[in-house]
Amino acid sequence: MPVKFIVSVLALVFPLLSIAQLSAYVNMQNQVMVWDKGLIRKIDYLPPLEVKVGRTAIPYIDNARSFKIYYGGGMKVINAGFTNEIKVSDNLVAFKNNTALSVFDKGKITQLSTFVEQYYLGDSVLLFFDGIRSEYKAYYNGDVYPIEGFLAGTPLEVVKVTDNIAAYDNYANQFRIFYGGRIISQEEYAVNSFEVGRSTVGYIDINRRFKIFNKGETYIVEDFPPNSYQVGDNVVAYVSNDGYFKVFYDNSIESIGFFEPSDYRVIDNMVCYRDQSGYFKVFYKGKIYTLESYYPDKYQVQYNSIAYVNRIGMLRLFTEGEIYDVTNAQLEDWQLTYDVIKYQVGKNMFRIYYKGMEYSD
Repeated sequence: MPVKFIVSVLALVFPLLSIAQLSAYVNMQNQVMVWDKGLIRKIDYLPPLEVKVGRTAIPYIDNARSFKIYYGGGMKVINAGFTNEIKVSDNLVAFKNNTALSVFDKGKITQLSTFVEQYYLGDSVLLFFDGIRSEYKAYYNGDVYPIEGFLAGTPLEVVKVTDNIAAYDNYANQFRIFYGGRIISQEEYAVNSFEVGRSTVGYIDINRRFKIFNKGETYIVEDFPPNSYQVGDNVVAYVSNDGYFKVFYDNSIESIGFFEPSDYRVIDNMVCYRDQSGYFKVFYKGKIYTLESYYPDKYQVQYNSIAYVNRIGMLRLFTEGEIYDVTNAQLEDWQLTYDVIKYQVGKNMFRIYYKGMEYSD
């Protein structure tokens, strides 16, 4: 049966996170279908007004504006017509009913505050400003932690949250990191700049030294600020002050070469870059892979994968160290979500591809 996909993510178990993925689509009868661990379930009879897919939950606003969440094999009605904003990550669903902020975590709903204007959602951390108590707080692993009191009538200037970590300069101009359920007094002065990734923060301190925080340890990696740097999940790529392209991974630094790539991107576990010869390469978990002898104009990166259409029209997928030629058919559209490719051939023909296997309805 032809279907219209909303989001296509093949359900599978990731060895590092042990979290199943989900898929949702609207079929030709306008019914909302969910793919979960190989089973297809009908969860609604009319197309939703809004839907988002995380790794463990699918929150959506149905056709009558009721807010619902699919989780653990079943659908739960949260409220009827009150929810005005939803966000989803790997593990959490954050939603607002007017100004009240709540979080859905492992099937449990916790109201965090009745008045929230500013909040930041990571995979397992939700940082928010409680307007009732005038205080920044963090939700993590079922608990709420006080972060910073609200001073001088202005919010914190820069707050960055991703995955399982948050970083910020506090009101006393001290650099702080929230990680593993505790606040780490990282620096007693404000830093010049910082970026965050899973369990990782790269930053330039007050003395202009380049430092990396990773899994509770701090490393001084350069005595001078880098020309540029980007942070991913347990990985940092940067161009040093003396012109070397380097990657920090697994508590060590690898010098890729004496060059400054005109293009490089660090997303999740991937460091994609153009080398001195113009080749398309990726640093992935300690190894360098050559993907093409040129650098593609467009490619998509998520988690452990890179997808792009090469010069001969082949949709190609690099995932977890392996390269797959997906299809050379004329495509209407394609999308990489997590480590899975969804592509469309013709008006209503969709395919899902994961690690050498193709799936279709």
